[in-house]
Amino acid sequence: MTPSYYSFKMRQAIIASASDDSDKTEERAMDRRTFLMGAAALSLGTAAFTPARAQAFPSGLIRFVVPGSASTPPDILARIVANGLTDVEGWKTIVEDKPGAVHMLGIGEVLKQPADGHTMLSVTTPVAATPALMPNASIDLDRDFAPVIRIGTGYNVLVVHPSVPVHSVAELVDFLKKDPGKHTFSSGGFGTPAHLLGELFKLETGVQAIHVPYNHFPQAIADLLAGINTYQFITLLPVVQFIKTGKLRALAVMGGKRNPVLPGVPTIAEAGFPQLVAEDWAGLLVKSGTPADVITRLNGAVNAALKTDKVREALAKIGTDVGGGTPQAFGAHVHAETLRWSKVIKEAGIKINS
Repeated sequence: MTPSYYSFKMRQAIIASASDDSDKTEERAMDRRTFLMGAAALSLGTAAFTPARAQAFPSGLIRFVVPGSASTPPDILARIVANGLTDVEGWKTIVEDKPGAVHMLGIGEVLKQPADGHTMLSVTTPVAATPALMPNASIDLDRDFAPVIRIGTGYNVLVVHPSVPVHSVAELVDFLKKDPGKHTFSSGGFGTPAHLLGELFKLETGVQAIHVPYNHFPQAIADLLAGINTYQFITLLPVVQFIKTGKLRALAVMGGKRNPVLPGVPTIAEAGFPQLVAEDWAGLLVKSGTPADVITRLNGAVNAALKTDKVREALAKIGTDVGGGTPQAFGAHVHAETLRWSKVIKEAGIKINS
């Protein structure tokens, strides 16, 4: 018999018990026994159903949708985890890049799919800014998605061209204030970490500089190396060799601790600007309505993958600290980040659509 059958019997027993004012105690006893048996069966039926669904998951391909371009940090992180799940669980996985519309193409793709856990959204810091950047899209990360897990945490570094006559963050601030609005900072596009950090930097220090967004990230780096732009907040991996060879000068790491790859570069807090500490985090979300046991299964599988030497070494190579933890912890983090960057976007007056 199914749980729905026992739910019907339970309702019958409750109604009978409430309306029977007679002294037929035997009938009441029978009703009570029916109620208790139904409740027990319903509990057993539900308990048996949930693990069975979790054990049957996945029933097909696991998709990682990246709201960004190939070979960017979000894409690389998704592929590392996808390969880890294949190694640990034997799952068939695929990573699909859906760049465009300030992450909305990737977000929309996941929202079109069933809420069954087979399609996950690979998210990084900029996705938390999307609701504020695209208000007409009516996206609410808390409402539309459910957290799965945090993959890892990386940190950007503030770099300048060596022709810029500064060797610290404080000196850069003084340099920019001498010629307000005449210097530029570059990024890989609107809503990227470089853009968000650049706007936060302006708000917290009072400097005026012009944002130069690039459609192609490599071109942003090339122009920075050529001295076309003054400074940039950038993920460490693509510029570490340029820093070590003196083609770029690193002023500070944006995280709360020094990076072992650049031990001589201070943190932004050590440089005197603790309000600028910012993580470049990454994680996974699923469509809201995905069963809790499926989310638990996904969380456990990714946690297991993150503990393998292969995944940990791959993350270390791109300067990312290994993540993990519960869906609840990651959900709280995403919520806090959404509030933080929404405030920055509002105060900076950033508008993409109206």
